Amino acid sequence: MSTKKIIFSPDAPAPIGPYNQAVMVNGTLYVSGQIALDVASSGDIQAETRKVMENIGAILKVAELTFENVVKATIFVKDLNNFGAINEVYGSFFTADPPARETVEVARLPKDVNVEISVIAVL
Repeated sequence: MSTKKIIFSPDAPAPIGPYNQAVMVNGTLYVSGQIALDVASSGDIQAETRKVMENIGAILKVAELTFENVVKATIFVKDLNNFGAINEVYGSFFTADPPARETVEVARLPKDVNVEISVIAVL
């Protein structure tokens, strides 16, 4: 039988809908898409991406994991022209063996942010 544990970090934004920041099931952590509400309006895509990654890091920490445990990431961006700047910041959080990943350009993101990232991590 699988066990399901809700993971919540006070150091990451609270959910803005009927979902959790993350759910741990049988040693796999599914982290909901993270955004950076407080940085998005600055227009600095690197600062926004850094805050998103810090939010993910806060959630991983509560689950007693690190970025080394991340095996899959999904990046949603409003403007794929920002890919290089996002990728530079994103890559700095993975010192070795980065996870599998896809990047998708979308028309709009929640709260009109510019980037949203979700990850899957394993023990």
